[in-house]
Amino acid sequence: MSADALLRFRLNGHPEEVRCEDARILLDLLRDDLQLTGTKRGCDLGTCGCCTVLVDGRPTLSCLTLARLVEGRTITTIEGLTPPKGLSAVQKAFVEHGATQCGFCTPGFVVTATALLGENARPTRAEIGQAISGNLCRCTGYIKIVDAIEAASRSPD
Repeated sequence: MSADALLRFRLNGHPEEVRCEDARILLDLLRDDLQLTGTKRGCDLGTCGCCTVLVDGRPTLSCLTLARLVEGRTITTIEGLTPPKGLSAVQKAFVEHGATQCGFCTPGFVVTATALLGENARPTRAEIGQAISGNLCRCTGYIKIVDAIEAASRSPD
């Protein structure tokens, strides 16, 4: 790609074309250029999971991903997981189980949990713990988060 190449990908179900520098990271493209601020900037080191988005359905740390690497791929952010009317089953469960606390890490956890439940509709608590091991929360102590994901796995939605 050139220094200001056209980048094409699907974003939250819609085709997207945007000019992008080679060194631009996906997190900055989403937050600054496309105004999708639900994806949070946490550590910028890939250790907290706040910036997690789905790339072709897989949880991906957007702070460590060059934007040009999503050419032709499908990106889903927290905004893309929220149904037009209301909340997803995972989002509802986070609210109902008090798994949000300050809420800063919540988008990354919801994205990660959604991917997990897409692959494994009925994960064990150990499998949930393994799936969210790349996401950090400084408020909840994780029990409420695991409870919420477990409840979402039992939801009819």
